[in-house]
Amino acid sequence: MSRHSAASKILGSAFYVPPKIVTNDDLAERIDTSDEWIRQRTGIEERRYSGPEDTPAAMAEKASRKAVEQAGIDLSEVDTILVASLSPDHTFPGTSCFLQDRLGLPGTACMDIRNQCTGLLYSLATADAFIRSGQSKYVLVVGTEVHSTGLDFSDEGRDVTVLFGDGAAAVVVGPTEDPDRGFLAHCLHADGRGAKELWTPSPGSSVFPFRAPETMFEDRSVYPQMNGRAVFKHACTHVPEVIQEVLQKTGYALDDVDLLVPHQANMRINEMIGKQLGLPPEKVVHNIQRYGNTTAASIGIALHEAREDGRIQEGSLVLMAAFGSGFTWAASLVRF
Repeated sequence: MSRHSAASKILGSAFYVPPKIVTNDDLAERIDTSDEWIRQRTGIEERRYSGPEDTPAAMAEKASRKAVEQAGIDLSEVDTILVASLSPDHTFPGTSCFLQDRLGLPGTACMDIRNQCTGLLYSLATADAFIRSGQSKYVLVVGTEVHSTGLDFSDEGRDVTVLFGDGAAAVVVGPTEDPDRGFLAHCLHADGRGAKELWTPSPGSSVFPFRAPETMFEDRSVYPQMNGRAVFKHACTHVPEVIQEVLQKTGYALDDVDLLVPHQANMRINEMIGKQLGLPPEKVVHNIQRYGNTTAASIGIALHEAREDGRIQEGSLVLMAAFGSGFTWAASLVRF
């Protein structure tokens, strides 16, 4: 591909979630919680859990093949694969290499991006930059997560465990000669001072001396830990800020936006953000009630559903925004 400053756009999207549905009542049989408690605090009604056949790479493959087909390109035309995940198949190599092998694309550039809940937006911004620079022509961006094998199914872990589900989403990004279509702007931020407010302490190479796995389970450091109040506060502060920032970059106003597709971490957070921005409820996508928090897959799943049900049409101005572990937060503005 010759080097030029072609813009990039979304050519295709798809998602895959495992068939096993886990309701709030199902969780209440295992831990001290209830359907009412979970719904009131999170808006979640059910989520999906994987089986052995649905690893992160396996789910990514299923979503990727559908997205490439929708994009109208041949799979062999994909020249870069970006995978966002906090739950990789293995510590190393990255899940993108396992996905590449499953897709039969030897030699294709692969990269994993570890930005948790903002992973898909960081990956889309990277894909956009690669295409604009001439580094890539067709980039496959995937968010894929299997949380269910790493959650704390005890009463101590319930506040985090009830939030998460498994799933994968894929987006194909390619060039466009129309500067008024496709990705218009991205804003990416992070603040490592909040890293330990939402994290998994073990295992890790910073732990000395090496610890036997059983000790990590005994002290529960192998499970996700979250300061819920801090996460809620920072999300409700930074997401509206980054949304206004990305709009200012392009000269658009909130009234110009047809749809906001936020990360699905907690419906109460998204409702608060929508209220702060003055967006009517019909302009904010919610699907957390059916899937829970699927982290890097979350925005991709919500985006595809909005495209499928007609809320996103040709010409729609769509905002995507996320906040998550790191802390990291991001927003992207795209014209379909």
